[in-house]
Amino acid sequence: MTLAPARTERALRGPREGRSNGQWAVDGHEPLNGNEVFKAEGPPLEVRERIETIYAKEGFDAIPSEDLRGRFRWWGLYTQRKPGIDGGRTASLEPEELEDKYFMLRVRTDGQALDTRALRVLGDISSEFARGSADISDRQNIQYHWIRIEDVPEIWRRLESVGLETTTACGDSPRGFLGSPVAGIAADEIIDPTPVILEIKRRFIGDPDLANLPRKFKTAVTGHPSLDVVHEINDISLVGVVHPDLGPGYDLWVGGGLSTAPRLAERIGVFVSEDEAAEVWHSVIKIFRDYGYRRLRNKARLKFLLADWGVERFRRVLEDEYLGHGLPDGPAPEVPAVPGDHVGVHAQKDGRFYVGAAPTVGRVGGITLAGLADLMDRVGAGRVRFTAFQKLVILDVPADGVDDLVAGLQGLGLTATPSPFRRATMACTGIEFCKLAIVDTKDTATEVIRDLEQRLADVQLDRPIALNLNGCPNSCARIQTADIGLKGQVITVDGEQVAGYQVHLGGGLAGEGREEAGLGRTVRGLKVPATELADYVERLTRRFVAAREPDESFAQWAHRADEEALS
Repeated sequence: MTLAPARTERALRGPREGRSNGQWAVDGHEPLNGNEVFKAEGPPLEVRERIETIYAKEGFDAIPSEDLRGRFRWWGLYTQRKPGIDGGRTASLEPEELEDKYFMLRVRTDGQALDTRALRVLGDISSEFARGSADISDRQNIQYHWIRIEDVPEIWRRLESVGLETTTACGDSPRGFLGSPVAGIAADEIIDPTPVILEIKRRFIGDPDLANLPRKFKTAVTGHPSLDVVHEINDISLVGVVHPDLGPGYDLWVGGGLSTAPRLAERIGVFVSEDEAAEVWHSVIKIFRDYGYRRLRNKARLKFLLADWGVERFRRVLEDEYLGHGLPDGPAPEVPAVPGDHVGVHAQKDGRFYVGAAPTVGRVGGITLAGLADLMDRVGAGRVRFTAFQKLVILDVPADGVDDLVAGLQGLGLTATPSPFRRATMACTGIEFCKLAIVDTKDTATEVIRDLEQRLADVQLDRPIALNLNGCPNSCARIQTADIGLKGQVITVDGEQVAGYQVHLGGGLAGEGREEAGLGRTVRGLKVPATELADYVERLTRRFVAAREPDESFAQWAHRADEEALS
């Protein structure tokens, strides 16, 4: 497994010895920072009752800070950025100066297949309560904006009527799960992860004992050989494998995460049966709860604990202290032979088809969601899932409905045959709504895609070049694992401060054409103004095509090319 560069490994070192690091199992439960204090003073999940009985009736101004900027997150609510505040002021203003009286609301789907009724509910919420906004995130969530606190109880009622929820969608808690978009229907599936995800959700989501973690906890579960849930960058991943003696089950990965100190997950080396998968998940999250570092928020993810302990100690604690028995050694997953975004038309194992379609950087909206539901009903398709690449996959399409579906998607702003850059570009929320962002992302990415489709129409790529835009250093759009990762910042050009991006090149996750994950390289001093992004990507793509060796990927070329070729 390729690890982070030396400077990142230094950043991953845990807190200093000789003082309390806030590890419950070592140091006790004394709160050591403001976040730990408010979690100890009032269980975060209990804020729902106050939202429904007080705040939704009395309005935004009735919400105290500890709930507004703290406990609300456990129910998927963040205040959004006030319009008109430029990126240069992001780090200098207090939260109450940056925030508007509206919310982003995150809806977790956990790899669930949504029928057309659920799609219409999501679309109606967008149209009635969110000014038409709705984005598919790279965590398979739906994110709304412009939500009023007065409307939240009704939104919850509608979501829950179709089996959806916002419980622990944010906060120091088990966030929404990534699940294979083709679970249960792909002809080449190793194991269907749906029963495991459903069991974990039924037993543990909303459990108060797991609602006070050191930081967020991200989960991915797949049984598809394409490794379609970006397992290397989750706190825990269960990846489908076949044990030579025990049959299909899961390989356990722990400790992945990006942000400002990226680290790729590591195999623990154990084989996990389907029957034991939920209990293994529960044991890993309890290790994080009990041993995770709570003193410093920037050292509180599971990756820091794993970096200090190592795989051998982590496995020993898992088996001896939490499971109470050993786990068998297991095989690693094979290198994927097909893309994990599932774009295009593919045969299911039952004779029907699934069709992967790309919106532009995840944007859908109420009209699109309702239109997709109508289209699916018309062609006889039953369900849809979202992906970890800001895409969607329509399932159960009859053979005689495939052509009509593909044609109808185009009219909705979706496509099953996207250009390479539309297919492989992702963007986070950006400065339009995010209080942490410094630059615009969604609109910038949309313009860049449009420009590149025209400029590079003459260039043939055997696989797309992944272009990921992030509005700040936190890497919600996975910039370190993209072919071209762009980290938003204010840069100086001819003495003036403008929106721009620092460039990361040659990152990627295990997938078609790449045997293992690796982080991108940065080129000293290479920063590109937002207005020149299309120029830069076109220049870089043409240089790659001209200089590549036979069968060489963009990432391979980017790691061997000299800095001048990458500028």
